[in-house]
Amino acid sequence: MRRVGALAILWSLLAWQTLTPTVYGASATRPIDAGGLRRTFVLHLPPSVPSGASVPLVFVLHGGGGTGAGIERQTGFSRLADREGFIAVYPNAVDRNWNDGRGDPHIRSQAEGIDDVGFISAVISLLSKEYRVDPKRIFATGISNGGFMSQLLAARLSERIAAIAAVAAGMGPAVAASLQPNAPVSVLVINGTNDPLVPYGGGPVARNRGETISTDEIIRKWVAANHCAGDPVAAQLPDTDPSDGTRVTKTAYSACAQQSVVVLYTIEGGGHTWPGGSQYLPRGIVGRVSRDISANEVIWAFFAAHPRP
Repeated sequence: MRRVGALAILWSLLAWQTLTPTVYGASATRPIDAGGLRRTFVLHLPPSVPSGASVPLVFVLHGGGGTGAGIERQTGFSRLADREGFIAVYPNAVDRNWNDGRGDPHIRSQAEGIDDVGFISAVISLLSKEYRVDPKRIFATGISNGGFMSQLLAARLSERIAAIAAVAAGMGPAVAASLQPNAPVSVLVINGTNDPLVPYGGGPVARNRGETISTDEIIRKWVAANHCAGDPVAAQLPDTDPSDGTRVTKTAYSACAQQSVVVLYTIEGGGHTWPGGSQYLPRGIVGRVSRDISANEVIWAFFAAHPRP
């Protein structure tokens, strides 16, 4: 009986270990082989998860020139993961730039056709084996190049990704032309009208980094892809920080297929920035940071409300 009891305790501990980090609330860089390359990602596990519970998985994708560790610091998403009990993953792109479908010959991953969609899919498979990941609550967000990439994931991994949030990001014309996801994906876009690098109205990205369609066209593409019906509901949000020089309007399409939604937060006067985040470069380079909303809180509330049915 003692042996049976000891085995039961051991089994319970092993089962709990699949949801508990070695160091509670810690982040660690992990390797993975994908597409013939050795890739890496930063994995952050929450301090604790209720026994037997499955957990959401959130990918946070850095912008061009960034790193997984850098976007973890910039967004503070790991603190949110600790509070809300989800796994946060910060993947690293080859040479710090994602192959987001723009086909820019100046970017190695795009010039060489690096399979970043396959990389993210491989990480999902790996973590789903190691932890009790809820397959209905796998999400992706990112800024700039990472926001472009989030939309490509929604387009190409719609059977695995429940919802995405693209911040200060566009969509390449080739991706837009072929946008036919296999399943509806809830989409949140947060773009500033005064973004000097990814123009709200479409055009060249950072002068010579490919092209983007306009934000309005991005929304039209997702509305069509998700088979949304009816008119959107638009509302201007409270100007909680009049000194930041921005106002926020929320436009939502809620009557979409399989309970999906398409939502746009237009940051009037906003720049190439993460709302509620830091002014990481001078305004003359990236524009203004809105303090009227917290992108972290808006994104997590959106994800939490839109799992796969």
